[in-house]
Amino acid sequence: MTNLAVVVIGGGPAGLMAAEVLAANGFSVDLFDAMPSVGRKFLLAGIGGLNLTHGEPFEAFVQRYAAAVPALRPQLEAFGADALRAWASALGIETFIGSSGRVFPTDLKAAPLLRAWLHRLRGQGVRFHMRHRWLGWTDGDEGPPALRFATPAGELKVGARAVVLALGGASWPHLGSDGAWMPLLSGRGVDVAPLLPSNCGFDVAWSDFFKQRFAGAPLKAVAIEWEEADGGTLRQAGEFVVSSGGVEGSLVYAASAALRDRLAAAGTATFRLDLLPQRSAEWVAREVAHPRGPRSLSTHLKTRLNLSGVKAGLLWELLPKESQADPLLLAAAIKALPITVLAPRPIGEAISTAGGVRFDTLDDGSMLRQLPGVFCAGEMLDWEAPTGGYLLTACFATGHAAAQGAARWLAGQPD
Repeated sequence: MTNLAVVVIGGGPAGLMAAEVLAANGFSVDLFDAMPSVGRKFLLAGIGGLNLTHGEPFEAFVQRYAAAVPALRPQLEAFGADALRAWASALGIETFIGSSGRVFPTDLKAAPLLRAWLHRLRGQGVRFHMRHRWLGWTDGDEGPPALRFATPAGELKVGARAVVLALGGASWPHLGSDGAWMPLLSGRGVDVAPLLPSNCGFDVAWSDFFKQRFAGAPLKAVAIEWEEADGGTLRQAGEFVVSSGGVEGSLVYAASAALRDRLAAAGTATFRLDLLPQRSAEWVAREVAHPRGPRSLSTHLKTRLNLSGVKAGLLWELLPKESQADPLLLAAAIKALPITVLAPRPIGEAISTAGGVRFDTLDDGSMLRQLPGVFCAGEMLDWEAPTGGYLLTACFATGHAAAQGAARWLAGQPD
């Protein structure tokens, strides 16, 4: 059996940050990952522009984590958006705040940041072990010292003074986050919440005609409203996409947690789509009621309201014919068209996941109470957040916190 000082399992942002902090504290660090290279999901997230964090004030920022705010607040206070931007700058990667408040590298790319980061980690002495899939612990061990890994050369057993687990959730499993760690921890008495899709699309029962004509069509300059669990109503403007099986895209992702939980509780969930958020309900009602003469209703809506394409298609798909003929009902539907979703898309398609290791199973240093010397970080913890830089920031922050906790714990242990 190989004996090591500190083992980090997982080569995403949380694991890499944990490795950096531990190495900076003078520990010998070995990082293991099942994939051929680290940061694969990080690189894919950077396609189209790496949204590293968000520039809004801290109190607004931290509230994006909903039920996990009490647990994540101290970690984000210690390493939040400003610290993350300063960290990137120290790697030679400058950032800027876009018009939406989102923060990006000036070149919008993830690869240069990852290359610079890995160069620094190797300079700190961090050793990387690729294609090493964690299998849990050897049978009969009371604690975590003997880790098992499946490697191309066969099974490897590793002893470690401390372990940081940063194994991700279960979204995008082809990049390494497959949730296979869940039974390994629950089998050791760790309380884990089921992994659920977050920032995900949903199934909708479109007609064959609608699917054939509009699948893949973007809905731009729209707004949606939905109910939160506390009974409040949220509204957000933006865009999303009609898929062959339902809806997906940034606006749908914003409502995904509430829709998912509503489906689980009631078996059905609905959001309301405003096709003309830039126009008042009074204006829409007036234009719909304007005499159309011999023109068809479709032509009338296109001429008077500039409604055509997928927006008009949704009206004809979801509004009963008798309501289409009623100007008041038609105008009301244009401003609040109900779209009923049937189920979230599979977890492997989701941007991120909810669920995982519950925070009350961790001490203040991110160590598992049931497994002394084992720390957890990243998306494998039970939190979720919207897109917009919040996901990455919390992964970095929890990796930083777990490493600090591990360093303090190791300092108190006999050599």
